Order: sequence, then C-alpha cells, then structure tokens
Amino acid sequence: MTMINRALNFLFWAAPALVILLLMGPLLAGLLGVGAPALGYFPALGGVELTVDYLHKALHVPGFWHSVHLSIWIGLATTLISFVIVIGFFAAFWDAPLFGKITRFVSPLMSVPHAAAAFGFAFLFAPSGWLIRLLSPWATGFDRPPDWLIINDPLGYALLAGLVLKEIPFLFLMSLSAASQINVDQRLKLARSLGYGRIWAWITVVMPALYRQIRLPIFAVIAFSSSVVDVALILGPNLPPSLPVQILRWMNDPDIEMRFVAAAGAVFQLGATLFALLVWRFLEIVCSYLMRQMQAKGMRHQNDGAVRALFSLAMLTIVLISLASLIILGIWSLAGYWRFPEALPRTLGLNRWMDNASYLWGPTLNAVNIGVAATLISVGLTLICLENECRHNIRLTQKALRLIYLPLIVPQIAFISGISILLVRYGLDGSFWPVTLMHVVFVFPYTYLALEASFHDLDPRYMQTATALGKSQNRIFFHIKLPMLLRPILTALALGFTISVAQYIPTLLIGAGRVPTITTEAVALASGGDRRLIGIYALVQTLLPAIGFVLALALPKLLYPNKIYFAKQQER
Repeated sequence: MTMINRALNFLFWAAPALVILLLMGPLLAGLLGVGAPALGYFPALGGVELTVDYLHKALHVPGFWHSVHLSIWIGLATTLISFVIVIGFFAAFWDAPLFGKITRFVSPLMSVPHAAAAFGFAFLFAPSGWLIRLLSPWATGFDRPPDWLIINDPLGYALLAGLVLKEIPFLFLMSLSAASQINVDQRLKLARSLGYGRIWAWITVVMPALYRQIRLPIFAVIAFSSSVVDVALILGPNLPPSLPVQILRWMNDPDIEMRFVAAAGAVFQLGATLFALLVWRFLEIVCSYLMRQMQAKGMRHQNDGAVRALFSLAMLTIVLISLASLIILGIWSLAGYWRFPEALPRTLGLNRWMDNASYLWGPTLNAVNIGVAATLISVGLTLICLENECRHNIRLTQKALRLIYLPLIVPQIAFISGISILLVRYGLDGSFWPVTLMHVVFVFPYTYLALEASFHDLDPRYMQTATALGKSQNRIFFHIKLPMLLRPILTALALGFTISVAQYIPTLLIGAGRVPTITTEAVALASGGDRRLIGIYALVQTLLPAIGFVLALALPKLLYPNKIYFAKQQER
C-alpha cells in the first residue's frame, strides 16, 4: 500500500505539468506543422527552401478575401447576437418564473451537436422546408418550392442563424454557472433599492462582474464561429466558401502542392480569428466607456417593459426553432412519400432505419469508443488536477492551467491541419489513439469548467473529520470526495462525451478518413439530397449525447435509491 500511495502522491503532484504538456504540446506542434509548410518548408513533399510564394498564391485565389471577410463577420456577429440575447434575457427575467422554465429547455439543447442542429435548421427553413410546407398553399400560394436561396446564401446569413441557434445555449449555461459565484440577488437588491430599472440594474451592478467570468467562453465562441467547418459545409456559402472550408478543400486537393497553399490559408485563418478577437476587445473598451458615461449621468431606465418583451420573444423563438428542428429531423427519418406542399408525409415507417442499420453501426461504435475514452481521460485528469490544488493550495498551478483553454481560442483548422501533416510524415495518422488524444485537447477544458466549482465548494468539515480519524489524503479523495461529487462527475462525463461526439475537424483530419464517426458521416451526407438518410444520421448523432445526460441524471438515483447523500453538494 505504501508504494501505491507514493505512486498516487506523485501522480497528484505531476498532474498539472502532465496536462499542460498533453494539451499544449499538440497546439504548439500543430502551429509549427502548419507554419513551416506555409513558408515552403516540408521536405517530405519536396519543400526544402523557405519562401513566401505560397502565401502570395493563397492571397490571389479568386474569392479569397471574400472568404476571409465571411469568417470574420460570422464570428463577430454570432458572438454579438448570442451575447446580447443571453445577457438581455438574464437581465430581464433573472428572478421571474419564465427564467426557470426557459432554463429547463435550454440546458438539454446544449447536448445537440452543431451538425445535427444545422441539419434541422436547414430542413426547417429551406425553400422546400417544413415551415413553408406548413404555410403552403393556403398562405403563400406555392404549389412547388420557391426559387429562394435561403440555405447556402452567399452572405452567410443561414450560417449565422444556425450558429446563433447553438451558441446561445452554450453562453446561457456559462452565464448561469458564473452568476452562481457573484451574489447576483444581493447586487440587484441594492441597485433596485436605489431606483434602477430591472435591466439597467443588472447591467450596472451585475454585468461587470459576470462578464469577467464569461470572457473566456466568449472568446471561444468567436474562435469557433469564425473557423467552424461542419456547420459551414451544411449552411454556409459555396462559391466562395468561408475560409476554413476553403482550407479543407485545398487539403483534399489531389495536387500535392495545394498542401502548401492550405497551410498558408491556415495561417491566414489564424490571423482572421486574431483580428476578430481584437475587434471584440475594441468593442469592450468602447462599451465600457459608454456605460461609465451613462452611469455618471445617473440614469435609472425604469421603463423597460418593451425591452423585456423583446428579449423574452427572442429567447422563446430560439427555443421553439431548436425544438422544431429536432422534431423535423425525427419526421424526415421516418418519412415515406412526402411531396410538396404537404405538411406531413403520407406514410411513416422504420424501413430506412432497418436498411441502414448495418451502415450506422461502425461509425456509431467509433464515436462511442472515442467519446468514452476521451471523456474518461479528461475527467480523470481534471479530478487529479483539482485535488492537487486542494492539497498544495498553489494558486500558480490554477493560473497555469488556464493555458488549457488556448485550444478553444485558437482555430481548429489552423493547428489541427499542422498536426495532421506531422502525423502523416511519421505514419501515425488514421488510428484510434491519435484521434482520441486530439479529442482530449478539446474535451478537457469543458470537464474542468464543469467540475471546478463543485470541487472547491465541497464542505471542508467532512475532510477535517476524516483527517482527525486518521484517514490519509488518498483515502479521503477516493472514499469521501468522489462519492460526494458523484452527480457533478457524471454531468461532466456527459458533457465531455457530448463535446467528443460533436468533433468533426479533429476526427476527419487526424483520422485521415479511416476512423469514421457518426458526425463525419452525417456531414458527408450534406452534399447529397437524401433528407431521410440525413435525418437518420443526424438523429443518431443527437441521441448519443442525450443518452449520456439521461444516464448522468438516473445513475445517482439508481445507486442511492433511498438515501440523499450530501444534498447540498449534489444540488450544486
């Protein structure tokens, strides 16, 4: 037992450095792997001299600057719209009954993968989509689909709407978690007693503290929205596409020289995302100045009924569209003959499910295996790192671990393409563990966010009592802390599994097409026109995370059916 305890103590001590190495190593290697080919150096493909020719070649590709513009404006507009709707709804309905009702609907929407939500959005709003079917011909007069370019429009409005649909639940849950740490009720009570209106009270006394807590998630939304590939393939423009989609096309080009151009494009994508982040930082400064000026004038803004109604309408619309998108996926997966403009198919059946069951099994099993492995590794490392902080009370360790969020801010296509080049160079691509470890890079930050507050909120008196009874730190960790954290751990596992299932670019590039998952297969169907098949794959992609969250809610009740253990901790 002494040797085991020593090994565990060493593991707890070394865990932060191991995590930083595991997560930052691929990031740095990926940036190096994309930077060198962008400058012409890639000996395996004959590039042995540094040159800027490929950077110039990327710049002169027709439509390149339009692609860059799309990436920047989609990233900024998605974040701004999502942020305003979420914060406005929080400010307007924080302590109202509607807030609790919306929370119950928004939380499950977080588990819907981006690609599945994009397919549902397309099935709902396409010219032959469900919405126009419901209104035709009695309201629109259409007896055939109108010639409207709604999906894949050249300015990217459909892509913007699809991303907003998914980023609002994310920012909502991040804001909800942050709000629990800043005494919102006390701040609002003070401001309301001074005559401030509901919304202006929130913006004045809550918003500054809340924004500091959610700033990193906001940056992550900017980076993701400006460099997303799977949603852009489904909803985005095609000629020209957004920059990350263009980079993916260059990487798949049969001309080997286009690999250098793709690397150059990845460098420009990194610059585009950085530019978007700088613009957001400029907006922060401007908004902060304007708020100080308005506060100095003593404004109270008590008449905010119209603004509150607007935010309630916006949030209800988002929830209804999300639910309708999931419903239409289910209908298409069961649909038989369904001609326009009929509102519902004439027949429903499981025939297509049965015909495609054998094709679904492999990608689904890969997604489950990769997701379970990546999530277990991420949650295990998270718990070890958090225990290390508690044992040694080292704030520097906690600050150093903030580096783990960099992979969420750096565009995926900008460094994963570099990693894929290095893996191909050494023959390590296209296998299970490289894909799994790359998923860990993106899963770990979310599991850390999910568990950090719950771990530090544990009542220290339980540990003090166990120490007084002679229990070692390792026994306290395994026999007291972990059982107390059962529900948060299961929630973190479900969240991590959801993030893993939704990963497209890491699976596609690191797997080199030889490790297909339900997500890569679903996105591959986007170029086809079989909505029934797309509905099946998108629905399976949605059901996998949903099963994880159901298990996370059910297992504590099954394990402890007649007892309530550490109710205060589990409620948190």
